[in-house]
Amino acid sequence: MDETLSKAERTRKFIIEKTASIFNTQGYAGTSLSDLTQATGLTKGSIYGNFENKEQVALAVFDYNYTTILRISRELINLAGTYREKLLIYSSVYHDFMESSFPQGGCPILNTAIEADDTNRLLKNRAAEAIFKWKENIVKLIQEGSLAGEFKPVIDEAQMALSIIALIEGGVMIAKVTDSQKNLDEVLKTVKMLIDQMTVK
Repeated sequence: MDETLSKAERTRKFIIEKTASIFNTQGYAGTSLSDLTQATGLTKGSIYGNFENKEQVALAVFDYNYTTILRISRELINLAGTYREKLLIYSSVYHDFMESSFPQGGCPILNTAIEADDTNRLLKNRAAEAIFKWKENIVKLIQEGSLAGEFKPVIDEAQMALSIIALIEGGVMIAKVTDSQKNLDEVLKTVKMLIDQMTVK
């Protein structure tokens, strides 16, 4: 237990960690208050004493799940030797989305974006912010790779970044719907092809 946190902060952290997989698997609409009380062992009063409502729990859970992916990606990117390898980290991380290190239920950005598109503006905005941040990170890697002489300088970094994100998220969606990792593998080959096309040989 982290003694640097206050009792309220520890309780909030406990609630988030215990409900993270539920929201990411069942979605916001599919998660009930009884799911939260059962997962945490806390009363309704205890949960709502730490969060204003279920929506606030869902937002905190999204941040938690997204941060998990971000942390895994950053650690591996920092270890990669070339900018090409750094960009390919996103494919490798999402390739293993069914492993235990990945948030249970898959990609929280994809799950939240699909469910909250027309139903919850706050969750939709949180997913959009995550995508924009992801785009910025990829653009930065491409720009740094170009300065280092690894990538061709005349490319549209934003278009490339969005294409990589769309392929990865689309591949994960297809793999989940079809229960086929092979389908994701095929899509990720296209991500590698795009990166190889802009790499100086």
